[in-house]
Amino acid sequence: MHDRAEFVSFYRESLKLVKCSAKVAEAYKIAIAAGDATLWQIYPELQRPNNRMSVESVLAGDLPRNVAIDPLPSNEGRSLLLFSTQGGLGVIETRSGAAFSPTADSDRALLLHQARHDALTGLANRRQFSNDLEVNLPVSGGHKLALMQIDLDDFKPVNDTLGHGAGDTVLKVTAERIQAALGDGAAAYRLAGDEFAVIQYGEEQPAAAEVLAESLVSAFQDPFTVDGISVFVGASVGIAIAPNDGDDAEQLMKAADIALYAAKNDGRGRARTFSRSMMIMLEQREMLRRSLRVALPEQQFFIEYQPLVEIAVGIIGFEALLRWRHPYAGVVPPSVFIPMAEADGLMGDIGAWVLEQACREASRWPSHFIVAVNLSPAEFLRAGLTDRITEILDAVGYPAERLELEITESVLLERTIDNLDTLHTLEVLGIRIALDDFGTRYSSLSYLQNFPFDTIKIDKHFIKDVEANPKSQTIVRFIIGLAHGLGMRVSAEGVESIGQASWLRRKRCDRLQGSLLGAPMSAEALREFLRQSSFEML
Repeated sequence: MHDRAEFVSFYRESLKLVKCSAKVAEAYKIAIAAGDATLWQIYPELQRPNNRMSVESVLAGDLPRNVAIDPLPSNEGRSLLLFSTQGGLGVIETRSGAAFSPTADSDRALLLHQARHDALTGLANRRQFSNDLEVNLPVSGGHKLALMQIDLDDFKPVNDTLGHGAGDTVLKVTAERIQAALGDGAAAYRLAGDEFAVIQYGEEQPAAAEVLAESLVSAFQDPFTVDGISVFVGASVGIAIAPNDGDDAEQLMKAADIALYAAKNDGRGRARTFSRSMMIMLEQREMLRRSLRVALPEQQFFIEYQPLVEIAVGIIGFEALLRWRHPYAGVVPPSVFIPMAEADGLMGDIGAWVLEQACREASRWPSHFIVAVNLSPAEFLRAGLTDRITEILDAVGYPAERLELEITESVLLERTIDNLDTLHTLEVLGIRIALDDFGTRYSSLSYLQNFPFDTIKIDKHFIKDVEANPKSQTIVRFIIGLAHGLGMRVSAEGVESIGQASWLRRKRCDRLQGSLLGAPMSAEALREFLRQSSFEML
Protein backbone atom coordinates (compact mmCIF):
# COMPACT_ATOMS: atom_id res chain seq x y z
CA MET A 1 0.00 0.00 0.00
CA HIS A 2 1.33 3.45 -0.88
CA ASP A 3 1.88 6.04 1.82
CA ARG A 4 -1.33 8.11 1.83
CA ALA A 5 0.65 11.32 2.44
CA GLU A 6 2.37 10.91 -0.95
CA PHE A 7 -0.78 11.66 -2.96
CA VAL A 8 -1.88 15.09 -1.66
CA SER A 9 -3.17 18.09 -3.63
CA PHE A 10 -4.72 21.44 -2.74
CA TYR A 11 -7.16 23.59 -4.71
CA ARG A 12 -8.64 27.09 -4.47
CA GLU A 13 -12.38 27.64 -4.16
CA SER A 14 -12.40 27.88 -7.96
CA LEU A 15 -10.94 24.33 -7.85
CA LYS A 16 -7.80 25.45 -9.62
CA LEU A 17 -4.75 23.49 -8.45
CA VAL A 18 -2.57 25.41 -5.96
CA LYS A 19 0.06 22.81 -5.17
CA CYS A 20 0.51 19.07 -4.97
CA SER A 21 2.94 16.42 -3.84
CA ALA A 22 5.56 14.99 -6.20
CA LYS A 23 3.62 11.73 -6.49
CA VAL A 24 0.49 13.52 -7.72
CA ALA A 25 2.56 15.53 -10.20
CA GLU A 26 4.14 12.33 -11.52
CA ALA A 27 0.91 10.33 -11.69
CA TYR A 28 -1.17 13.06 -13.37
CA LYS A 29 1.53 14.85 -15.35
CA ILE A 30 -0.62 15.17 -18.45
CA ALA A 31 -3.20 17.31 -16.64
CA ILE A 32 -0.72 19.26 -14.55
CA ALA A 33 1.56 19.98 -17.50
CA ALA A 34 -1.17 22.22 -18.87
CA GLY A 35 -0.11 24.76 -16.24
CA ASP A 36 -3.70 25.61 -15.37
CA ALA A 37 -4.84 22.30 -13.92
CA THR A 38 -8.15 21.95 -12.11
CA LEU A 39 -9.63 19.33 -9.83
CA TRP A 40 -11.87 18.16 -12.70
CA GLN A 41 -8.88 17.52 -14.99
CA ILE A 42 -6.95 15.52 -12.42
CA TYR A 43 -9.95 13.63 -11.06
CA PRO A 44 -12.65 13.74 -13.80
CA GLU A 45 -14.71 11.14 -11.87
CA LEU A 46 -15.60 13.88 -9.37
CA GLN A 47 -17.79 15.54 -12.00
CA ARG A 48 -20.35 12.77 -11.63
CA PRO A 49 -23.47 14.22 -9.95
CA ASN A 50 -23.13 12.45 -6.60
CA ASN A 51 -19.39 13.10 -6.40
CA ARG A 52 -19.83 16.75 -7.40
CA MET A 53 -22.31 17.14 -4.54
CA SER A 54 -19.67 15.80 -2.14
CA VAL A 55 -17.13 18.33 -3.44
CA GLU A 56 -19.56 21.22 -3.03
CA SER A 57 -20.56 20.07 0.45
CA VAL A 58 -16.95 19.93 1.68
CA LEU A 59 -16.18 23.29 0.06
CA ALA A 60 -19.12 24.74 2.01
CA GLY A 61 -17.45 23.68 5.26
CA ASP A 62 -18.95 20.26 5.82
CA LEU A 63 -16.97 17.40 7.38
CA PRO A 64 -14.46 15.48 5.24
CA ARG A 65 -15.88 12.91 2.83
CA ASN A 66 -14.53 9.83 1.11
CA VAL A 67 -15.28 9.26 -2.56
CA ALA A 68 -14.40 6.05 -4.39
CA ILE A 69 -13.27 6.64 -7.98
CA ASP A 70 -12.34 4.37 -10.89
CA PRO A 71 -9.52 1.90 -10.19
CA LEU A 72 -6.22 2.06 -12.02
CA PRO A 73 -5.55 -0.18 -15.05
CA SER A 74 -3.71 -2.42 -12.61
CA ASN A 75 -7.02 -2.86 -10.75
CA GLU A 76 -5.53 -1.04 -7.79
CA GLY A 77 -8.40 0.70 -6.02
CA ARG A 78 -8.48 4.48 -5.53
CA SER A 79 -10.28 6.56 -2.96
CA LEU A 80 -10.25 10.32 -2.48
CA LEU A 81 -10.54 11.92 0.92
CA LEU A 82 -11.92 15.45 0.46
CA PHE A 83 -11.50 18.02 3.25
CA SER A 84 -11.95 21.78 3.43
CA THR A 85 -8.96 24.08 3.76
CA GLN A 86 -8.69 27.78 4.26
CA GLY A 87 -10.08 29.16 1.01
CA GLY A 88 -10.35 25.86 -0.82
CA LEU A 89 -10.19 22.09 -0.90
CA GLY A 90 -7.66 19.42 0.01
CA VAL A 91 -7.52 15.94 -1.51
CA ILE A 92 -5.72 12.88 -0.18
CA GLU A 93 -5.68 9.95 -2.60
CA THR A 94 -5.48 6.42 -1.21
CA ARG A 95 -4.41 3.56 -3.46
CA SER A 96 -4.86 0.04 -2.23
CA GLY A 97 -6.13 -3.33 -3.23
CA ALA A 98 -7.47 -3.74 0.29
CA ALA A 99 -10.70 -2.37 1.62
CA PHE A 100 -10.50 0.93 3.46
CA SER A 101 -12.50 2.44 6.27
CA PRO A 102 -14.33 5.67 5.33
CA THR A 103 -14.87 6.46 8.99
CA ALA A 104 -11.20 6.05 9.89
CA ASP A 105 -10.07 8.15 6.93
CA SER A 106 -12.54 10.91 7.83
CA ASP A 107 -11.27 10.94 11.38
CA ARG A 108 -7.68 11.22 10.19
CA ALA A 109 -8.54 14.09 7.85
CA LEU A 110 -10.44 15.87 10.58
CA LEU A 111 -7.49 15.53 12.95
CA LEU A 112 -5.16 16.80 10.22
CA HIS A 113 -7.41 19.80 9.64
CA GLN A 114 -7.65 20.59 13.37
CA ALA A 115 -3.89 20.33 13.80
CA ARG A 116 -3.32 22.94 11.12
CA HIS A 117 -6.19 25.36 11.77
CA ASP A 118 -7.16 27.75 14.52
CA ALA A 119 -10.24 26.53 16.37
CA LEU A 120 -11.64 30.03 17.02
CA THR A 121 -11.35 31.68 13.61
CA GLY A 122 -11.02 28.72 11.24
CA LEU A 123 -7.88 30.24 9.70
CA ALA A 124 -4.75 28.22 9.18
CA ASN A 125 -2.57 28.36 12.31
CA ARG A 126 1.09 29.08 12.99
CA ARG A 127 2.04 25.48 12.25
CA GLN A 128 0.54 25.67 8.78
CA PHE A 129 2.05 29.14 8.31
CA SER A 130 5.55 27.87 9.11
CA ASN A 131 5.06 24.91 6.79
CA ASP A 132 3.85 27.07 3.91
CA LEU A 133 6.80 29.45 4.27
CA GLU A 134 9.27 26.57 4.31
CA VAL A 135 7.69 24.97 1.24
CA ASN A 136 7.74 28.20 -0.78
CA LEU A 137 11.11 29.60 0.28
CA PRO A 138 13.51 30.22 -1.25
CA VAL A 139 11.55 31.46 -4.25
CA SER A 140 12.69 30.51 -7.74
CA GLY A 141 12.06 31.23 -11.38
CA GLY A 142 11.67 34.97 -10.94
CA HIS A 143 8.62 34.57 -8.71
CA LYS A 144 8.09 36.74 -5.65
CA LEU A 145 6.33 36.11 -2.37
CA ALA A 146 4.90 38.76 -0.07
CA LEU A 147 4.53 38.26 3.67
CA MET A 148 2.18 40.57 5.55
CA GLN A 149 2.22 40.68 9.36
CA ILE A 150 -1.06 42.09 10.72
CA ASP A 151 -1.55 43.33 14.26
CA LEU A 152 -4.80 44.71 15.67
CA ASP A 153 -4.78 48.21 17.15
CA ASP A 154 -6.67 48.87 20.40
CA PHE A 155 -7.68 45.22 20.80
CA LYS A 156 -6.52 44.91 24.43
CA PRO A 157 -9.07 47.43 25.77
CA VAL A 158 -11.84 45.29 24.26
CA ASN A 159 -10.79 42.32 26.38
CA ASP A 160 -10.19 44.50 29.44
CA THR A 161 -13.45 46.43 29.34
CA LEU A 162 -15.92 44.09 27.64
CA GLY A 163 -14.47 40.66 28.48
CA HIS A 164 -12.78 37.87 26.57
CA GLY A 165 -16.06 36.79 24.96
CA ALA A 166 -16.21 40.14 23.22
CA GLY A 167 -12.56 39.77 22.25
CA ASP A 168 -13.28 36.38 20.67
CA THR A 169 -16.13 37.91 18.68
CA VAL A 170 -13.79 40.61 17.34
CA LEU A 171 -11.20 37.97 16.40
CA LYS A 172 -13.77 35.90 14.50
CA VAL A 173 -15.00 38.92 12.55
CA THR A 174 -11.38 39.94 11.96
CA ALA A 175 -10.77 36.60 10.25
CA GLU A 176 -13.85 37.13 8.09
CA ARG A 177 -12.73 40.63 7.07
CA ILE A 178 -9.25 39.42 6.20
CA GLN A 179 -10.63 36.52 4.16
CA ALA A 180 -13.02 38.83 2.31
CA ALA A 181 -10.13 41.09 1.26
CA LEU A 182 -8.02 38.25 -0.18
CA GLY A 183 -7.94 37.38 -3.84
CA ASP A 184 -6.35 34.49 -5.73
CA GLY A 185 -2.81 33.73 -4.70
CA ALA A 186 -3.19 34.76 -1.05
CA ALA A 187 -3.70 32.83 2.18
CA ALA A 188 -4.43 34.09 5.71
CA TYR A 189 -3.27 32.75 9.08
CA ARG A 190 -3.85 33.44 12.74
CA LEU A 191 -0.48 33.26 14.45
CA ALA A 192 -1.43 34.03 18.07
CA GLY A 193 -3.71 36.35 20.04
CA ASP A 194 -4.47 39.33 17.80
CA GLU A 195 -1.59 38.59 15.42
CA PHE A 196 -2.44 37.51 11.88
CA ALA A 197 -0.46 37.00 8.68
CA VAL A 198 -1.05 36.78 4.95
CA ILE A 199 1.15 35.08 2.36
CA GLN A 200 0.61 36.35 -1.18
CA TYR A 201 2.08 34.78 -4.28
CA GLY A 202 2.69 36.70 -7.49
CA GLU A 203 5.21 38.44 -9.70
CA GLU A 204 3.95 42.04 -9.38
CA GLN A 205 5.46 42.71 -5.98
CA PRO A 206 5.49 44.81 -3.89
CA ALA A 207 2.67 46.57 -5.79
CA ALA A 208 0.17 43.73 -5.37
CA ALA A 209 0.96 43.36 -1.67
CA GLU A 210 0.59 47.10 -1.04
CA VAL A 211 -2.83 47.12 -2.73
CA LEU A 212 -3.95 44.16 -0.62
CA ALA A 213 -2.52 45.70 2.57
CA GLU A 214 -4.44 48.92 1.99
CA SER A 215 -7.60 46.87 1.49
CA LEU A 216 -6.92 45.10 4.79
CA VAL A 217 -6.45 48.40 6.63
CA SER A 218 -9.65 49.79 5.07
CA ALA A 219 -11.55 46.67 6.12
CA PHE A 220 -11.12 47.75 9.76
CA GLN A 221 -12.43 51.29 9.42
CA ASP A 222 -15.98 50.18 10.21
CA PRO A 223 -16.70 49.37 13.85
CA PHE A 224 -17.25 45.88 15.23
CA THR A 225 -20.62 45.35 16.88
CA VAL A 226 -20.44 43.33 20.10
CA ASP A 227 -23.69 42.87 22.04
CA GLY A 228 -25.04 46.07 20.52
CA ILE A 229 -21.89 48.05 21.37
CA SER A 230 -19.78 49.60 18.60
CA VAL A 231 -16.11 48.79 19.10
CA PHE A 232 -13.37 50.38 16.98
CA VAL A 233 -10.37 48.14 16.37
CA GLY A 234 -7.92 49.03 13.63
CA ALA A 235 -5.18 47.08 11.88
CA SER A 236 -1.52 47.80 11.18
CA VAL A 237 0.29 45.87 8.45
CA GLY A 238 3.98 45.23 7.82
CA ILE A 239 5.02 43.97 4.36
CA ALA A 240 8.17 42.08 3.35
CA ILE A 241 8.98 40.68 -0.10
CA ALA A 242 10.99 37.58 -0.94
CA PRO A 243 13.65 37.37 -2.23
CA ASN A 244 14.44 41.11 -1.92
CA ASP A 245 13.97 41.37 1.87
CA GLY A 246 14.97 37.80 2.71
CA ASP A 247 14.72 34.40 1.11
CA ASP A 248 14.21 32.24 4.16
CA ALA A 249 11.44 32.24 6.74
CA GLU A 250 13.45 33.84 9.56
CA GLN A 251 14.77 36.72 7.44
CA LEU A 252 11.40 37.45 5.86
CA MET A 253 9.52 37.40 9.18
CA LYS A 254 12.08 39.72 10.73
CA ALA A 255 11.69 42.18 7.84
CA ALA A 256 7.88 42.05 8.10
CA ASP A 257 8.08 42.60 11.86
CA ILE A 258 10.26 45.67 11.36
CA ALA A 259 7.80 47.03 8.78
CA LEU A 260 4.92 46.38 11.20
CA TYR A 261 6.76 48.27 13.93
CA ALA A 262 7.21 51.18 11.50
CA ALA A 263 3.46 51.14 10.72
CA LYS A 264 2.60 51.32 14.41
CA ASN A 265 5.25 53.93 15.10
CA ASP A 266 3.86 56.12 12.29
CA GLY A 267 0.48 56.25 13.99
CA ARG A 268 -1.05 52.78 13.54
CA GLY A 269 -3.96 51.95 11.26
CA ARG A 270 -1.71 51.87 8.20
CA ALA A 271 0.55 49.63 6.10
CA ARG A 272 4.31 49.95 5.61
CA THR A 273 6.64 48.07 3.27
CA PHE A 274 10.05 47.07 4.59
CA SER A 275 13.02 49.19 3.57
CA ARG A 276 16.66 49.25 4.65
CA SER A 277 16.10 52.64 6.28
CA MET A 278 13.70 50.93 8.69
CA MET A 279 16.51 48.61 9.73
CA ILE A 280 18.77 51.61 10.38
CA MET A 281 16.06 53.28 12.46
CA LEU A 282 15.56 50.08 14.45
CA GLU A 283 19.28 49.84 15.10
CA GLN A 284 19.28 53.46 16.27
CA ARG A 285 16.34 52.68 18.54
CA GLU A 286 18.19 49.72 20.03
CA MET A 287 21.19 51.98 20.60
CA LEU A 288 18.94 54.39 22.49
CA ARG A 289 17.48 51.50 24.46
CA ARG A 290 20.93 50.40 25.58
CA SER A 291 21.91 53.97 26.41
CA LEU A 292 18.74 54.45 28.43
CA ARG A 293 19.92 51.86 30.96
CA VAL A 294 22.79 54.11 32.02
CA ALA A 295 21.04 57.46 31.62
CA LEU A 296 20.01 57.74 35.27
CA PRO A 297 23.33 56.80 36.92
CA GLU A 298 25.18 59.05 34.44
CA GLN A 299 22.87 61.99 35.25
CA GLN A 300 21.61 62.49 31.71
CA PHE A 301 18.04 63.26 32.79
CA PHE A 302 16.85 66.74 33.62
CA ILE A 303 13.50 68.36 34.40
CA GLU A 304 11.76 71.35 32.86
CA TYR A 305 8.85 73.11 34.51
CA GLN A 306 5.76 74.57 32.80
CA PRO A 307 3.47 77.08 34.57
CA LEU A 308 0.01 76.04 35.71
CA VAL A 309 -2.38 79.01 35.62
CA GLU A 310 -5.71 79.26 37.41
CA ILE A 311 -7.88 81.65 35.38
CA ALA A 312 -9.30 83.32 38.47
CA VAL A 313 -6.00 83.48 40.35
CA GLY A 314 -2.84 83.30 38.25
CA ILE A 315 0.13 80.96 38.48
CA ILE A 316 -0.52 78.28 41.09
CA GLY A 317 2.47 76.03 40.40
CA PHE A 318 4.36 74.14 37.72
CA GLU A 319 4.26 70.76 36.03
CA ALA A 320 7.52 68.79 36.10
CA LEU A 321 8.42 67.45 32.63
CA LEU A 322 11.11 64.78 32.28
CA ARG A 323 13.79 65.27 29.60
CA TRP A 324 16.76 63.14 28.44
CA ARG A 325 19.92 64.64 27.00
CA HIS A 326 21.72 61.80 25.21
CA PRO A 327 25.50 62.38 24.95
CA TYR A 328 25.46 61.86 21.14
CA ALA A 329 21.82 62.08 19.99
CA GLY A 330 21.01 65.27 21.90
CA VAL A 331 17.66 65.79 23.62
CA VAL A 332 15.46 62.73 23.02
CA PRO A 333 11.66 63.35 23.04
CA PRO A 334 9.79 61.78 25.97
CA SER A 335 7.41 60.10 23.49
CA VAL A 336 10.42 58.08 22.29
CA PHE A 337 12.21 57.10 25.48
CA ILE A 338 9.42 56.76 28.06
CA PRO A 339 7.76 53.77 26.29
CA MET A 340 11.22 52.17 26.14
CA ALA A 341 11.77 52.75 29.83
CA GLU A 342 8.33 51.33 30.63
CA ALA A 343 8.89 48.24 28.51
CA ASP A 344 12.33 47.59 30.04
CA GLY A 345 11.22 48.04 33.65
CA LEU A 346 13.20 51.25 34.21
CA MET A 347 10.37 53.64 35.05
CA GLY A 348 10.30 52.72 38.73
CA ASP A 349 13.73 54.18 39.43
CA ILE A 350 13.35 57.00 36.90
CA GLY A 351 9.94 57.98 38.28
CA ALA A 352 11.24 58.02 41.86
CA TRP A 353 14.10 60.29 40.77
CA VAL A 354 11.70 62.68 39.00
CA LEU A 355 9.41 62.86 42.01
CA GLU A 356 12.24 63.53 44.44
CA GLN A 357 13.90 66.17 42.23
CA ALA A 358 10.58 67.92 41.55
CA CYS A 359 9.63 68.02 45.23
CA ARG A 360 13.07 69.36 46.20
CA GLU A 361 12.78 72.10 43.58
CA ALA A 362 9.20 72.92 44.60
CA SER A 363 10.37 73.37 48.20
CA ARG A 364 11.98 76.64 47.03
CA TRP A 365 8.75 78.01 45.56
CA PRO A 366 6.08 80.16 47.29
CA SER A 367 4.26 78.06 49.86
CA HIS A 368 0.96 78.09 47.98
CA PHE A 369 2.49 76.68 44.76
CA ILE A 370 1.97 73.04 43.79
CA VAL A 371 4.11 70.75 41.66
CA ALA A 372 2.44 68.34 39.23
CA VAL A 373 4.28 65.10 38.39
CA ASN A 374 3.26 62.55 35.77
CA LEU A 375 2.92 59.00 37.03
CA SER A 376 3.68 56.32 34.45
CA PRO A 377 1.32 53.33 34.25
CA ALA A 378 4.41 51.15 34.75
CA GLU A 379 5.09 52.91 38.08
CA PHE A 380 1.46 52.81 39.14
CA LEU A 381 1.22 49.05 38.67
CA ARG A 382 4.31 48.29 40.76
CA ALA A 383 3.66 47.12 44.29
CA GLY A 384 4.45 49.54 47.09
CA LEU A 385 3.76 52.76 45.18
CA THR A 386 2.21 54.64 48.10
CA ASP A 387 5.09 53.64 50.41
CA ARG A 388 7.66 54.93 47.91
CA ILE A 389 5.84 58.25 47.50
CA THR A 390 5.51 58.68 51.28
CA GLU A 391 9.21 57.94 51.79
CA ILE A 392 10.19 60.57 49.21
CA LEU A 393 7.90 63.21 50.69
CA ASP A 394 9.25 62.50 54.19
CA ALA A 395 12.87 62.56 53.00
CA VAL A 396 12.41 65.90 51.23
CA GLY A 397 10.07 67.37 53.83
CA TYR A 398 7.57 68.37 51.18
CA PRO A 399 3.85 68.68 52.12
CA ALA A 400 1.64 66.07 50.47
CA GLU A 401 -1.11 68.62 49.79
CA ARG A 402 1.25 70.54 47.48
CA LEU A 403 1.83 67.49 45.26
CA GLU A 404 -0.43 66.66 42.30
CA LEU A 405 0.05 63.29 40.60
CA GLU A 406 -1.16 62.98 37.01
CA ILE A 407 -2.29 59.58 35.78
CA THR A 408 -3.76 58.46 32.44
CA GLU A 409 -6.87 56.37 31.97
CA SER A 410 -4.80 53.39 30.85
CA VAL A 411 -3.66 52.70 34.42
CA LEU A 412 -7.28 52.06 35.38
CA LEU A 413 -7.68 49.24 32.88
CA GLU A 414 -5.54 46.85 34.91
CA ARG A 415 -6.54 45.42 38.29
CA THR A 416 -9.27 48.01 38.77
CA ILE A 417 -9.95 47.28 42.44
CA ASP A 418 -6.27 47.50 43.40
CA ASN A 419 -5.86 50.69 41.44
CA LEU A 420 -8.82 52.37 43.11
CA ASP A 421 -7.46 51.31 46.51
CA THR A 422 -4.13 52.94 45.62
CA LEU A 423 -5.85 56.14 44.50
CA HIS A 424 -7.91 56.30 47.70
CA THR A 425 -4.74 55.80 49.79
CA LEU A 426 -3.05 58.69 47.98
CA GLU A 427 -6.16 60.80 48.55
CA VAL A 428 -6.07 60.02 52.28
CA LEU A 429 -2.43 61.15 52.35
CA GLY A 430 -3.61 64.53 51.02
CA ILE A 431 -2.08 64.19 47.55
CA ARG A 432 -4.05 65.67 44.65
CA ILE A 433 -4.89 63.37 41.73
CA ALA A 434 -5.40 64.58 38.16
CA LEU A 435 -6.77 62.46 35.30
CA ASP A 436 -4.57 63.32 32.32
CA ASP A 437 -5.42 63.23 28.58
CA PHE A 438 -9.13 62.81 29.26
CA GLY A 439 -11.08 62.01 26.11
CA THR A 440 -8.23 60.53 24.06
CA ARG A 441 -8.32 56.96 25.31
CA TYR A 442 -11.25 55.02 26.78
CA SER A 443 -13.01 57.67 28.87
CA SER A 444 -15.16 55.32 30.89
CA LEU A 445 -17.44 57.41 33.06
CA SER A 446 -17.27 54.68 35.69
CA TYR A 447 -13.76 55.95 36.53
CA LEU A 448 -15.20 59.31 37.51
CA GLN A 449 -18.00 57.65 39.41
CA ASN A 450 -15.69 55.35 41.37
CA PHE A 451 -12.99 57.87 42.27
CA PRO A 452 -13.21 61.61 43.01
CA PHE A 453 -10.35 63.08 40.98
CA ASP A 454 -9.29 66.59 41.95
CA THR A 455 -8.73 67.63 38.34
CA ILE A 456 -9.55 66.43 34.85
CA LYS A 457 -7.11 67.53 32.15
CA ILE A 458 -8.48 68.04 28.63
CA ASP A 459 -5.98 66.90 26.03
CA LYS A 460 -4.50 69.47 23.68
CA HIS A 461 -5.97 67.53 20.73
CA PHE A 462 -9.35 69.08 21.56
CA ILE A 463 -7.94 72.51 22.36
CA LYS A 464 -5.97 73.20 19.17
CA ASP A 465 -9.08 73.98 17.08
CA VAL A 466 -11.58 74.73 19.84
CA GLU A 467 -12.24 78.24 18.50
CA ALA A 468 -13.55 77.02 15.14
CA ASN A 469 -14.44 73.31 15.37
CA PRO A 470 -18.01 72.75 16.64
CA LYS A 471 -17.23 69.12 17.51
CA SER A 472 -14.25 70.08 19.66
CA GLN A 473 -16.36 72.78 21.31
CA THR A 474 -19.09 70.28 22.13
CA ILE A 475 -16.60 67.80 23.62
CA VAL A 476 -14.84 70.45 25.71
CA ARG A 477 -18.14 71.90 26.99
CA PHE A 478 -19.27 68.39 27.90
CA ILE A 479 -16.06 67.62 29.84
CA ILE A 480 -16.22 70.94 31.71
CA GLY A 481 -19.87 70.44 32.63
CA LEU A 482 -19.29 66.81 33.61
CA ALA A 483 -16.32 67.66 35.84
CA HIS A 484 -18.03 70.55 37.57
CA GLY A 485 -21.13 68.47 38.11
CA LEU A 486 -18.98 65.90 39.90
CA GLY A 487 -17.18 68.52 41.98
CA MET A 488 -13.90 68.35 40.00
CA ARG A 489 -11.78 71.07 38.46
CA VAL A 490 -10.86 71.22 34.76
CA SER A 491 -7.49 71.98 33.22
CA ALA A 492 -6.88 72.57 29.50
CA GLU A 493 -3.52 71.63 27.97
CA GLY A 494 -1.93 73.06 24.83
CA VAL A 495 -3.31 76.61 25.08
CA GLU A 496 -1.36 78.58 22.46
CA SER A 497 -3.53 81.59 21.58
CA ILE A 498 -5.47 84.34 23.30
CA GLY A 499 -8.54 83.19 21.39
CA GLN A 500 -8.31 79.70 22.88
CA ALA A 501 -7.79 81.12 26.38
CA SER A 502 -10.74 83.51 26.01
CA TRP A 503 -13.06 80.77 24.77
CA LEU A 504 -12.06 78.47 27.64
CA ARG A 505 -12.52 81.25 30.17
CA ARG A 506 -16.05 81.93 28.90
CA LYS A 507 -16.85 78.23 29.30
CA ARG A 508 -15.60 78.31 32.91
CA CYS A 509 -12.51 76.16 32.46
CA ASP A 510 -10.55 76.43 35.73
CA ARG A 511 -6.92 76.02 34.74
CA LEU A 512 -4.84 76.63 31.61
CA GLN A 513 -1.48 75.30 30.51
CA GLY A 514 0.44 75.89 27.29
CA SER A 515 2.95 78.03 25.43
CA LEU A 516 0.71 81.13 25.68
CA LEU A 517 1.08 81.04 29.45
CA GLY A 518 4.69 79.94 29.58
CA ALA A 519 6.92 77.41 27.84
CA PRO A 520 8.72 74.70 29.83
CA MET A 521 11.84 76.12 31.51
CA SER A 522 14.83 74.78 33.35
CA ALA A 523 15.03 74.87 37.14
CA GLU A 524 17.52 77.74 36.95
CA ALA A 525 15.30 79.74 34.60
CA LEU A 526 12.32 79.09 36.84
CA ARG A 527 14.16 80.45 39.90
CA GLU A 528 15.04 83.59 37.96
CA PHE A 529 11.43 83.86 36.81
CA LEU A 530 10.24 83.70 40.42
CA ARG A 531 12.78 86.28 41.55
CA GLN A 532 11.61 88.75 38.89
CA SER A 533 7.90 88.13 39.45
CA SER A 534 5.62 89.51 42.09
CA PHE A 535 2.94 87.24 43.51
CA GLU A 536 1.38 89.67 45.91
CA MET A 537 -1.92 89.47 44.04
CA LEU A 538 -2.11 85.68 44.30
